[in-house]
Amino acid sequence: MSAPVIRAGQRGRPQGGPPPLVPALAYGALVIATAAVSAGRPRPGTSAAATLSYAQAHTGLLHVAAVLTFGAAMPLAIWAATIYRRLRTLGVTAPGAVIGLAGGILAAASLALSGLFTWVAADTAADAGPALARVVFDLGFAAGAAGFVVPSALLIAGVAVPALVLRLTPQWLAWAGLVIAAAGVLSTLTLLTSALDATLPIGRFGGLIWIIAISVLLPATRHRLPARAGEPAPAAV
Repeated sequence: MSAPVIRAGQRGRPQGGPPPLVPALAYGALVIATAAVSAGRPRPGTSAAATLSYAQAHTGLLHVAAVLTFGAAMPLAIWAATIYRRLRTLGVTAPGAVIGLAGGILAAASLALSGLFTWVAADTAADAGPALARVVFDLGFAAGAAGFVVPSALLIAGVAVPALVLRLTPQWLAWAGLVIAAAGVLSTLTLLTSALDATLPIGRFGGLIWIIAISVLLPATRHRLPARAGEPAPAAV
């Protein structure tokens, strides 16, 4: 079998992956749809009887929410991998890019688990007792709240830090990412007290807006980076 022919210009051509805005928008649409269909859903602290009553009365809605939540995990994982590859293309060799990728994979896995727990809650609503219904709901909430927001903070920080240090994006965007990431890490304490529950929407929806913004403003190659004052524009890699 003859060796594949490599045309001139193909060797060394950067392979940056798909435009990150595509999976970012898909992820955003699914997250917003999930929030819309999950309004009024029981939270930790809701009585077991009320939780079971909700599950039995909203089985179809819970199935839809489960599919949307599970589906949102897929474009998030794709986005994390795409942004990791883009940071590498831009010359990021520090651990931040790998930390971001690890956070993205963990966040996507937690989101998928939240969707699966929601599906179990809907599928067993007719036969489950109040105690079991509450356990499954609490598992779904924990996976989709702190279980998702904390690793997604690692994802955002892993992109924001090299963007700030290397000036890959406007400085305000990198700083905004660090603020959102800090709020996301702080949401770890929601496992101990509900007083910090406000950090969860900051990490979830603030992070979503930031992911879309960074998808637009992060350059694809080094030759698109703005030159710093008094310095020549960086050469293309």
